[in-house]
Amino acid sequence: MLKWHIEVLHLKLKHAATTAFGSGLTRVNFLVQVSDGEYSGFGEAAPDPRYGETPELLLQQYKVLLMAGLPQLQSMEELLQLLEQHPPVNCLRFAIEAAYLHYFCQHKGIPVHQLLGQPVPQPQVTCFTLPVTDPAEVQDYLQKYDLGRFRYLKLKVNPEQGPELVQEVLRVTEQPLVLAGHESWQNPEELLHFLNTLDRGRILFIEQPMPASRAAAYAQIKNISPMPLVAEESVMDVADFELLHTQFHGVSITPMRAGGYLNTVRLLQEAKKYGLMTVLGSGIETTLGAWSSMQLSSAFNFVNLDGFLMLEEEPFGLVLEQEGIIYLK
Repeated sequence: MLKWHIEVLHLKLKHAATTAFGSGLTRVNFLVQVSDGEYSGFGEAAPDPRYGETPELLLQQYKVLLMAGLPQLQSMEELLQLLEQHPPVNCLRFAIEAAYLHYFCQHKGIPVHQLLGQPVPQPQVTCFTLPVTDPAEVQDYLQKYDLGRFRYLKLKVNPEQGPELVQEVLRVTEQPLVLAGHESWQNPEELLHFLNTLDRGRILFIEQPMPASRAAAYAQIKNISPMPLVAEESVMDVADFELLHTQFHGVSITPMRAGGYLNTVRLLQEAKKYGLMTVLGSGIETTLGAWSSMQLSSAFNFVNLDGFLMLEEEPFGLVLEQEGIIYLK
């Protein structure tokens, strides 16, 4: 019988993380472990309140899965069936699936990427996401944290602060930018006006500037946008790629949000079938979450795995960053 264990990870952030649900300097993630006494596997869950994922709900669902037979599992097929019968939030599903798959690979002596049918993980260039910053503080912030070592920077933008902030970052650095819109624009004409004020040679793409529900608006501006549009919130554990490819030039897939390795691979394959650019994303996770995502990273066009760099103290040291490049330890 397998022994499962879950524990809380109280993570301190270098800077307050600001979302629609508030801001704070701490984050609660979870470490899930499965072991047969000789071999073990670990997975991480990073709850996102934006999608109704709370620590309380996660622990409640974990107890349901234990009672439903999690310790008696003898195969990945049985695990997937259990997760279908008692579906947990996506981050917990990812942690449980990852823990079991890591355990299975350790037991069988198989590399994780090989079991998933993916290329060998290589060192990856990652962009770095700036926190919400006053434009007047941008230059000091870039210098203080030596952000010139990153090949690309990522900037959160909105209609109120976006133009001024982007122009200031472009003024003080030569690095290309990725823009994160987080569904901030409602009006496609206003969005286009904003995008047309920017130096299109310095902006790689913008992620999800309007709400996912604005399908017609995205389709209206896709072919006239001065820079690529990348879906983020429009891609969860399910996605309508027949529709998405009429709205966006690319998709950002986050394994934690997709609910596991297997579904991430499925989404990746679908995106490629439709000729979409693929971005590997992450939330605020430890290097355990980043290590897991790195197993898939060689199959993506662009990698954004900087979540562990937001932590004041990172507990595992499974992924290292040097000169803007991340490596598996």
